[in-house]
Amino acid sequence: MSSSFEKYQKRRLISSYISVVLSIGLVLFLLGLLGLLVLNTKKVADHFKEQIALTVYFKDTAKEVEINQLEKSLAMAEYTKSTHFVSKEEAAKTHAKEIGENFMDFLGYNPLQNSIDIYMKADYVSAEKVAEIAKDLSNKNFVDEVAYDKPLIALLNDNIKRISFWVLIISAIFLFIAVLLINSSIRLSIYAKRFTIKTMQMVGATKSFIRKPFIWKSIRLGIFGAFLAFLGMAGVLYYIDKSFPELQLLKDQLLIGLIFISILSLGILITWISTFFATQRFLNLKTDELYY
Repeated sequence: MSSSFEKYQKRRLISSYISVVLSIGLVLFLLGLLGLLVLNTKKVADHFKEQIALTVYFKDTAKEVEINQLEKSLAMAEYTKSTHFVSKEEAAKTHAKEIGENFMDFLGYNPLQNSIDIYMKADYVSAEKVAEIAKDLSNKNFVDEVAYDKPLIALLNDNIKRISFWVLIISAIFLFIAVLLINSSIRLSIYAKRFTIKTMQMVGATKSFIRKPFIWKSIRLGIFGAFLAFLGMAGVLYYIDKSFPELQLLKDQLLIGLIFISILSLGILITWISTFFATQRFLNLKTDELYY
């Protein structure tokens, strides 16, 4: 009878540890994903900014040497990420493909212009900086027009600021919830041993001596939970890298390492603090209060 009861207690204890590890792992996994989102918000925003093109249209009288010199100077400019020259013939083919018919058959000539698409670095994609660059290019006598989507740039920058603000707010709230969830899991596991804690205290064990094994056990559970979170995050990172290779998430090893270290540190810190206060609570309770 005693043997079966001990086995039951052991199974119950193992089940309790597994549930704590899974709870910690899930919370840290979600927290890690949120941290990944926060730290990559700028990278994602920069990616979208760098898709906006500033197009320089040339006059029909523009000489080839002038266009080539401008293209070379733009390629070396500090604000340029890349440039792409589009001849009027190439533009006509693209336009005909889009509308499904050759418009030159009706007009008898090609009304389009040679142009250069300039893709700028993200730091320069703002309404003021783009307007300044466009004005400088428009002053060249062989340039007919400089076009870009001004409302889109303003809207993109406003939305990025708004999204970044709310991501930080949500991150702070989620961190608070994560601490509460892990703390609840730890307290429930220690609650099951409250009588053991009080018995050790009654036979003369000091508070620090009683707390020590509980703290070390919880820290180990936190580490196991962190490794479960690592596995989940590794899978998500691999999937995102395959789906959006242009973000190059796996190449930023320093950032990934920082997130993993932060998750491990949080797992250890939160479990240590939760265990300390949970054991302290039961140590301060009177024997009669353990039953409530």
